[in-house]
Amino acid sequence: MTRILIAECKQEVSTFNPHLSGCDDFVVRFGQDILNYHRNVRNEVGGALSVFESEENVEVVPAYSAFFITSGGTLAQSAWERIAAEFIESVREAPPVDGVYFCMHGAMASELEFDPEGFLIEEARKVLGQDVPIVVSLDLHGILTNRILEQSNAIVAYHTYPHVDFFETGQRAARLLVKILAGEVHPVTAKVAIPALVRGDELITKTGLFGQSIRLAQEIEQSSAGLSAGMFIGNPFTDVPALQTYSFVVTDNDPELAKAKAIEIAESFWENHTHMSVPLVSLKEMASIVKCNERGTVGIVDAADATSSGASGDSNEVLRALIEAGYRGRTLIPVVDAPAVQKAIAAGIGSTIQVTLGGTHDPNRFTPLEVQGRVRLLSDGKFRSESFGEEWYAGATAVLQVDNFTMVVSSRAVNLYDRSFFLAHGQNPQRFDAVVIKSPHCQPHMYADWCTKMVNVDADGSSSANLPRLGHTRCPRPIFPLDADVSFEPRAEVYQR
Repeated sequence: MTRILIAECKQEVSTFNPHLSGCDDFVVRFGQDILNYHRNVRNEVGGALSVFESEENVEVVPAYSAFFITSGGTLAQSAWERIAAEFIESVREAPPVDGVYFCMHGAMASELEFDPEGFLIEEARKVLGQDVPIVVSLDLHGILTNRILEQSNAIVAYHTYPHVDFFETGQRAARLLVKILAGEVHPVTAKVAIPALVRGDELITKTGLFGQSIRLAQEIEQSSAGLSAGMFIGNPFTDVPALQTYSFVVTDNDPELAKAKAIEIAESFWENHTHMSVPLVSLKEMASIVKCNERGTVGIVDAADATSSGASGDSNEVLRALIEAGYRGRTLIPVVDAPAVQKAIAAGIGSTIQVTLGGTHDPNRFTPLEVQGRVRLLSDGKFRSESFGEEWYAGATAVLQVDNFTMVVSSRAVNLYDRSFFLAHGQNPQRFDAVVIKSPHCQPHMYADWCTKMVNVDADGSSSANLPRLGHTRCPRPIFPLDADVSFEPRAEVYQR
């Protein structure tokens, strides 16, 4: 039997979010529990398992899984050290294996370690030896460091944004590892660094200009010599030394082809990079647009507080602006505020309470707003995502009715890239005049297909699309759009084990 070890460590952070992540922001699983969970969700590990378990001569060795409940601030050093130690110890305690599949994100960062994924692969390599092939799957918002490529045999990345190919990415990684183990292919990787940080609708792979580069990568991957190809646009909010955009191509022992194709993808991206930004409107203008709307639902996109991008989730800026503008339409808004939830629990359903909302995690950006609200619903905040069936945890949650504003208040940040959080707490966004969407892009059917308008607001927050206002200090410079007149001369680096 061919033994394949599986381990997972995933988190995406915003280093501009002052609220540190900790161990309680992860769900940790060991051994058989990893298989029991992932067989039932359409994520990368689930996809990989569907391939490995269809192979008669493959035995899966589940080692460790640390999966973030949602993105967040920089991982506290003590938490990182514990997770890293558990990850490596699980690899060390596993029986001898022939190959390894690691499921990672690529935009993780601790207080002192700015390349956690590279560190884990490097340390695992020390345990496993130099001859055991390692294939890693990554989010296209990851940051492709040299160490990741030096220590792994091959990488695979998502091709879609919004991400709908988690399962398929795991399958692609697993199939590639099986080919490597069979001696059918010998991967060589080329990477091109591109001085750009990008946001906006043009990144939607189905309809945007970024899709041209992705489709080029897919053509290469599907060719006879191509094994894997794609792009990493990075998470602009993970300000680390390697943060920028990258193209990559993995071929079957053909470094020159890998270099040429990686440069081709990079050049196709650079041709369009200036279009990859977000037109934003001020809070005042947003309030005016919402007040003038006469039918349907206005989607207010507050991507500056996108919890799935690492933001704190405790922004109250849109709520404050709408109150100050005298808006009376029915509005649905999510916010993170554990103390407010505790007051709601103490008072009970049906009670009216005086609380402040917002500013609990990022008080330098958001001033708590005092409101009076009626407690409509209380929950433990546990639910499954409508997108992929994963278990999500918002902590104790309360629905507060503050005049015409329905506030769904969680104790902790939770993913908001679909409607699960609202629906799990009895709130259908389509029944409101306005809904605050704390995610830069959701699958179209979530909001864009039926909202009358989608308004991208220039609010403050640690995942603001207004990138120059964030204050990057670690990423390479000059870089678009932080600097003017950025030039690009493509140069490919080659990695092969």
